[in-house]
Parts: sequence; structure tokens; C-alpha cells
Amino acid sequence: MILELADIRIQPGKQAEFDVAIARGVEQAISKAVGFRGFKINKSVESPERYVLMIYWDTLENHTVDFRESAAFQEWRGIVGPFFAAPPVVEHFTLLSKSA
Repeated sequence: MILELADIRIQPGKQAEFDVAIARGVEQAISKAVGFRGFKINKSVESPERYVLMIYWDTLENHTVDFRESAAFQEWRGIVGPFFAAPPVVEHFTLLSKSA
């Protein structure tokens, strides 16, 4: 399993609107993608314009090819993109260890 971690910075004062948009974007566009396994959205306490989106995929290619090259990616960006202050920083991780 692959963890996609997206560090998202949005425009100041748009948090309430973005809270709705990011949840809608994941449910409407990303959750139907091939290899999608789940997600978590976290918002920063100290930096109100910062969000961390974690998406779990079966494979790296499910995100980088199957999703990114699909119409669903364009739909996702249409929903959340207008809020971005800068392009999200995205990295992929594999699990090393976890608690019980």
C-alpha cells in the first residue's frame, strides 16, 4: 500500500469554504479512482491555511498514472484548485512500522 501525502496551503480566510470543497472533492472525484483505499484530512491548529491530505492507494501507479491521467483528476483540481495559495507538495510513502 502507498500513502500519498499532500501538504496544501490555501488562501487566507477561505478555510470554511475549503473544508467543504476538499471533502466534496475526495468523495466525488478521488474515492472512485482505481486503487483508492481511503483517506484522512487534517487541518493545522497553528497554521489555519495549512492542510494535510493523506490518501491510501494500492500502488504508486494508481495515483501517478491511473488517477492523475483521468478526468477525475481534472474534476478534483476544479473543485479544490481555486483555493490553493501555491501548488501542493506531494510525496509518496510506504509503511515501515505501525502500532497494534
